[in-house]
Amino acid sequence: MKKIIYFLFPLLVFQLSSCSSFLEVEPKNSVSDEVTIVDGSSAATAVRGIYSALRSNDYYGYSFQLLGFFSADNIVYRGSQTVHQTLTNHTVKSDLAVLATAWNQIYATINRTNHVITKVPNLALTTTFTEAYRNQLVGEAYFVRALAYFDLARTWGGVQIVLQPTTSASSLPQVQRSSLTDTYAQVLQDLQKAEQLLPNETNRIRATKKTARALLARFYLYQKNWSEAIKYASYIIDDNTNYSLVSPYRSFYANNTSNTKESVFELVYDINNTSGQASQWLSGNNGGTAWIRPSQAIYDLLVDPAVGGDRTTLVSKTSSSTDPNILIGNLYYRTDRTDPVFLIRTAELYLIRAEALAQRNGSGDLTAALADLNAIRSRANTKPLQGLGAAALLQAVEDENRVEFALENHRWYDLLRTGRAQQVLNISSVNRLLLPIPYAQVSIDPNLQQNPGLD
Repeated sequence: MKKIIYFLFPLLVFQLSSCSSFLEVEPKNSVSDEVTIVDGSSAATAVRGIYSALRSNDYYGYSFQLLGFFSADNIVYRGSQTVHQTLTNHTVKSDLAVLATAWNQIYATINRTNHVITKVPNLALTTTFTEAYRNQLVGEAYFVRALAYFDLARTWGGVQIVLQPTTSASSLPQVQRSSLTDTYAQVLQDLQKAEQLLPNETNRIRATKKTARALLARFYLYQKNWSEAIKYASYIIDDNTNYSLVSPYRSFYANNTSNTKESVFELVYDINNTSGQASQWLSGNNGGTAWIRPSQAIYDLLVDPAVGGDRTTLVSKTSSSTDPNILIGNLYYRTDRTDPVFLIRTAELYLIRAEALAQRNGSGDLTAALADLNAIRSRANTKPLQGLGAAALLQAVEDENRVEFALENHRWYDLLRTGRAQQVLNISSVNRLLLPIPYAQVSIDPNLQQNPGLD
């Protein structure tokens, strides 16, 4: 079996805060001490490196997001690399460069978490490196590893599970590809460990017990475990002192804001460590290329007052001498490229609970589901819905998810997990519901089988 190749990316050094609580330190780029973890200080550095890997341009900063963006119908590519349109057409080949970029970076991120999970629990405690602090660092690593395997599973299916750290490609263990069931089982195991170890605090840029519970709600929705999805979503919704739907809709992202009560988990950027997405969304007037754009379909929905309501602020329109109809997405709008990436918002928990309640359809569930759905619609300044049966309510939740997260990486995965992707997106083959494993991986590993029907 071929050894999985990890690419280690250079990271920038940032000034460390002197604050004793690591939860108060923003996870800016740092030199990641992946191998020499010998004390509390180097352990903290290694964990900062995990977040740097997560928000890198090869993962959530850009490349991984493109796979979901272009595979669905909310976001389109209009740039010079027309090969990206094969994602939208569902004719993508395994040699598409962005597949390998994202795959390699996700495994590089996992490798960083493995170093922390393996080494930090054995470090000696001191007056400053307490057991609670040590547990916190390890819990953060478990959370990010769970998120990484979750992303691999929902994009490629069952993958190779590597749980031990490696120092080079040549020293990696022989690992068979796991089933989708086993891959998701690893996600659950890591999230449960994270929930156990992490502090019960509110932090929107670092993983805490609350962050783990929010991701568990999403996980259980994917697994169709409705009662557990309801329970974990309720942990966040009921904590209304710390989490709420901010109004108006644009309040969670506009005017250079961040860390609002809307945000459960976001990735932060600054002028020294900018987002790779921003220039792709911005119009030429703002120094961008507008190569990533809202589709005409989602634009029409968002500017419809009955559907988009206040969410019309997500889009605008401009023109150039060669293109009279340039649709602009306004979620990434900062000309200094410091826009955060919103990974989990409070709104998602409302819609998770609404969908799970409608699916469970027990006594009072449809009424409660409708209330959660209408909370989202009310915040968006659209008319509340009434008297929906289970089927109509589930369709309404799907529709609401589409516009609520119009420019976020939800639509493709929502259609996949509900079994609606083929019908909605006119995908001819079920084989096209998974993306191809990168050609470079398959070509050097005779035991790594490609997803069926893909090349």
